[in-house]
Amino acid sequence: MKKVIPALIMLSFVFVACGGDEDAADKKDKYEQTKETLEQTEKKNPKRFLAVEGSDRKNLIGQRVIKGTVSNKATVASYKDVDIELSFYSQTGALLERDHEVIYETIAPGSSTNFKTKYFAPRGTDSVAMRIVGAKTE
Repeated sequence: MKKVIPALIMLSFVFVACGGDEDAADKKDKYEQTKETLEQTEKKNPKRFLAVEGSDRKNLIGQRVIKGTVSNKATVASYKDVDIELSFYSQTGALLERDHEVIYETIAPGSSTNFKTKYFAPRGTDSVAMRIVGAKTE
């Protein structure tokens, strides 16, 4: 009886030690599934993960010079051909005109790119607002 108890204890240690490999494989599979799901989410919703900010000024010949930065806040997906809607507003806040600008660059996850464009804005333009309309994924 005294020899059986230590043998049972040793066998239980062996079974416990062998069972850990399956947990590690399961955790890796779950991580891969989560990563794939995250990538799918980022690819389906580029507007959610892209942000644009910038400023505008008037140059000597009356054009609006618009400078901005597009930032990719995604962790997996890269975006390209980012479509930005430019809205030109009067001093009273009335919408005068809308236009689109496409940034033909690839923006990697966690990075940003700068752009500069010039427009002959409508008369009475006081400010310009920018927003992301869409983008393509790689």
